[in-house]
Amino acid sequence: MESNLRKIIHIDMDAFYASVEQRDHVEYRGKPLIVGGSPHSRGVVATCSYEARRYGIHSAMPASMAHRLCPHAIFVKPRMDVYRQVSRDIMSICKAHTDLVEPLSLDEAFLDVTHHRRGMASGTLIAREIKQQIYEVTGLTASAGVSYNKLIAKIASDDHKPNGLTVITPEKAQAFLDAVPIGRFFGIGKVTEQKLSLLGVHTGSDLRRLSREQLIQLFSDRGRVFYDLVRGIDPRPVLPNRIRQSIGKETTFQVDMDDIDDMLSQLMLLAQTIEQQLRNRSVTGRVVVLKIKFANFQQITRRTTTHIPVQSAQDIYDYVQSLLNQVYIDTKVRLLGITVQKLESAQDPLVQMETGEQLTLF
Repeated sequence: MESNLRKIIHIDMDAFYASVEQRDHVEYRGKPLIVGGSPHSRGVVATCSYEARRYGIHSAMPASMAHRLCPHAIFVKPRMDVYRQVSRDIMSICKAHTDLVEPLSLDEAFLDVTHHRRGMASGTLIAREIKQQIYEVTGLTASAGVSYNKLIAKIASDDHKPNGLTVITPEKAQAFLDAVPIGRFFGIGKVTEQKLSLLGVHTGSDLRRLSREQLIQLFSDRGRVFYDLVRGIDPRPVLPNRIRQSIGKETTFQVDMDDIDDMLSQLMLLAQTIEQQLRNRSVTGRVVVLKIKFANFQQITRRTTTHIPVQSAQDIYDYVQSLLNQVYIDTKVRLLGITVQKLESAQDPLVQMETGEQLTLF
């Protein structure tokens, strides 16, 4: 890479939860393994082994559908405490190479190794060493993407999974991005992908044929972002102290629910879980979102901006109860969820003053 460009690595563990289970249980190795849900439950797949993926199973798929695709798959419950400890080991390895480590989840992180602790000049060699250290400490494989910005490094890490190492230099970047399916670009979700597909846009090269003006007309301000990304322009820095922008929890019911009191009881349980997560991270939130999925799979969300930052389960519950009262429910409910957004540090003096006064909601 050119010396004036950053060296960014994206580390992404391979089928993380499933790989931990296969590491710890010999009888699971080489077999289709599904973490999360159960064959006849309303739950969803958290992740699955590569053996299970050959049957078309993927994360967030209903567990019942996964069972139909692979009736002999092994279903196991997640062991989050174990996964968190393994994640701490992985992040410690990454931080031994640079202060600039930005965790995205338990199993992936960005590293800016432009200025390496030991002065290693090659991002490729650093990534290879990190992968080897992760394997030696955890017994697990990781894939890595190496490039000059976060966008390309993240796409590259997924290019040769599992146990891959993909390096994209500035000279190769445009050809690489041109071949990428548009759904793999940052910010392009299912709805946007479908909209672009109707215009004959399926790859990066297709997207690059649209002018900035056309993209802005189609997607407003996001169009400017898409115009830059498909050209490999991504100035986002690696942020080691990045605060998560939302914390949420949802539950899918074993039996569809139509009793409002039962729904409120479930919402209180969700609010209590979110309170604990907020306290663990010493953050509060200013937006509360209620998610409802009906028996016919129609899904709606309702949100409200709070007067003061919220953290307690009671405050969160009061807001979602008010939101639920605004929804006309004429069919059974399959899923309820709560998300708290616009997080900020609870150590902020203003936040401490506001939450310390224990002001009532109304």
